[in-house]
Amino acid sequence: MLEVAQCFFRIRAVGQKTGLITAWGGGAFGFMRSLALLGPLTVPHIAQMRPTSRQRMQRLADELAAEGLVKFIDNPKHRRSKLMRLTPKGDARYREMNTQLALIASTMCVGLSESDIRKSTESVRQLSDDVKALSERVS
Repeated sequence: MLEVAQCFFRIRAVGQKTGLITAWGGGAFGFMRSLALLGPLTVPHIAQMRPTSRQRMQRLADELAAEGLVKFIDNPKHRRSKLMRLTPKGDARYREMNTQLALIASTMCVGLSESDIRKSTESVRQLSDDVKALSERVS
């Protein structure tokens, strides 16, 4: 777990340097990825999908909206909770970031076989699932 945490902090530092993660730690790329893959979502829905607070996601949504990357739109299912969607500028930025992430990822783990990478992925996924289950029991 300590190695995973260390790796996380190193990944976050690279993300901040490249703009994939905001300086205060907000995951702009992940937020925009959710909208790109799933379509319009509410702030509470995005927060629920991640282990974070609605307030933190609201701050990120407001920041992205101020940059013209996302737009708040009416939600036919809820009067007060607006939906967010990517703007054309946001979609272009997301595609840029996705390309940048792919380039970064392509330089990593070059000495590992595909089998090693798959096993590592499975191990990290299992650890993540175990931590999630523990978190739900503790709450």
